[in-house]
Order: sequence, then structure tokens, then C-alpha cells
Amino acid sequence: MKRIFKVHHLSIILVILFGLMSCGESNKDFRLEGKFKNINQGEFYIYDLETGRKDTIGLNDGKFSYRTPMSDTIVLTLLFPNYSELPIFAQPGAHLKIEGDVSHLKETTVTGTDENKQMTDFRLETADMMPPAVIKKAEKFILDHPQSPVSSYLLRRYFLQSVDVDFSKAYQLCNRLLEARPTDLSLLQLQKRLGAMKQYRSSGTLPHFSAKDTNGKLVTDSLLNAKANVIMVWASWNQDSQGILRRLHQLRKEHPKDINVVSICVDASPSEGAYVLRYDSIQWPNICDGQLWDSPVMTQLGISFVPDNIVIDKKRKIVGRSLRGEQLVEKIESLLKE
Repeated sequence: MKRIFKVHHLSIILVILFGLMSCGESNKDFRLEGKFKNINQGEFYIYDLETGRKDTIGLNDGKFSYRTPMSDTIVLTLLFPNYSELPIFAQPGAHLKIEGDVSHLKETTVTGTDENKQMTDFRLETADMMPPAVIKKAEKFILDHPQSPVSSYLLRRYFLQSVDVDFSKAYQLCNRLLEARPTDLSLLQLQKRLGAMKQYRSSGTLPHFSAKDTNGKLVTDSLLNAKANVIMVWASWNQDSQGILRRLHQLRKEHPKDINVVSICVDASPSEGAYVLRYDSIQWPNICDGQLWDSPVMTQLGISFVPDNIVIDKKRKIVGRSLRGEQLVEKIESLLKE
């Protein structure tokens, strides 16, 4: 009788131990391992555009590992020290491997799931193509693979994050994806924003908006009444957008009465963006409600990516959207001359 009790007792202990082990090694965790040539020590950022979550990955002897709980498929972005980006399609239970050379980052491979193989094949095939050919290739992929999450990424990357956005084309491709994934919430939200973009782009007039800035003050479109006005969309995790912020800050210091700026920070926490602005002594109104892409002001203005901007003249007419680098500077300088 005692022996039976001991065996039963041992069985219970083993069940508990296995249970604890399974909790610590959840089969829903996402795992990412990688190794890079020509680098020993360093750090990468990995972030989720939808939530604003950002983690740091450290390299030791050119290798790294990353693990995080995950409940749904998402697109993570690996940001390299030179600010180039690598999309990673993460899902619960997936174990991905990255191999590359820091001197040839375009040739980096990501393996472990069909989606990452598709993205790797697309990157390698288009690495030496000119931009128009890459865009044509991206459109073909979207039309041929509307169910793939890679298509959603390509839509944003090549049809929204461009100097001269074709909102009609983007809207058309978004609808194609929704035919295959009618319940995809992110696509439904994007369709709504693209509809707003089409409307505002064609009308050429800035829509009315109002929101509280990070200091609790009311910000409305009426503040944009100078010769040149800019709505700048940025994030603490996006280096390109911060560079544009600093360039706008310099221009406004040179023309304080003729340039007005309102910035919108796409961060989950207003404190991170506030630190960046304080560090650069930027004091114009900054909106950050922590709702990321669901922020009402983002929908009102038809904004769907970072960095982004809207340039308005003194008559409330939209004279530029999604301008990059010197194009934005040139547009502002042309308004100052009028």
C-alpha cells in the first residue's frame, strides 16, 4: 500500500514538473536566432510598427538570439546600425534563423516559415532592380498572393512610403487584399485611411482637426496659418523621422514667423517622444495620445505610415504630401518666397 502511494505521489510530482517546464518554454513563444559576418559586438533594434513596442538585441561574436511570447502573426522590423530595415514575419511558435554579412545587408536571408522565404526571395530578386521595376514586381506579388502577409508589407513599403503616393493604386490593391482577407482588422483600418487620403488629396484642402498635445493644450488646424505650414508624423523608434524633425526645427529657427509646425508622434508612450523633443529643444505642439494608428487625428488626416508629412499654404491648401528630405525643404522654401 505504501509503495502504491509512493508511486502515485511520484507521478504527481512529475506532472507538476512537466507543467512548470512547459510554462517556461511556451510553444507559443516566437524565437529568432541569427549570425552576421564581419561584426563581433553590436546592437540592433527590433520593433513592432503596430504597437510601437521596441526591444534591443545584442550581438556577441556576431550571434544573437531573441525570444518573446506571441499570440498572433505580426510584422517585426529589425533596424540595423546603418538604419536599413529588415522585415520579419513573426508568429506564435515560429523559430526563425537569420544569416547575413554586415557589408552586404541586402543579401541577408531569413528562414523558418513560408512568409519569410517569400520575403527573402523578393528582396534578393529585386536587390539590383531600379525602383520602377521593384514597384511593378511588388504589385504583381500582391495580385498573385493576396492572402500572404508579405503582400500587406509590400503595399505599405512600395505604395505608401514613396515620394509621390498614388492613393488610388494603393486603395485598389488594399481592396484586392481585403477580398482574400475580409476580416483582417489592420487592412480594414488601412482601407479607411486610404479613403480619407484620396478625399483630401483630391480636394486639396486641409481637413479640420483637433486634439490635445502632450502638455494638455488644444491643438487645431487653425494654428497652421503661416506662409508655410507642416504637419509632421514621426516616432521615437524611427530615425528618418527624427532627422526630418531636426531639419524642420532648423528652418523654423531661421523663419520663426513664417513657418508653423504641428507634429504627431506615433508612440505607445508619450514620454519617449517628449524626451526626444526636449533633447532637441523643439517646442512646437506635439500630439501623442498613445493610440498609435488608431488615433482619431491619424484617421482624420489620412495618415498611415512613419515618417509622413502634409504641407499647407496660408490658404489651407495642401501643396505637398509625403515629401522626403530636400523635397520637403524645397517646398517650404518655395512657399516662403510667395
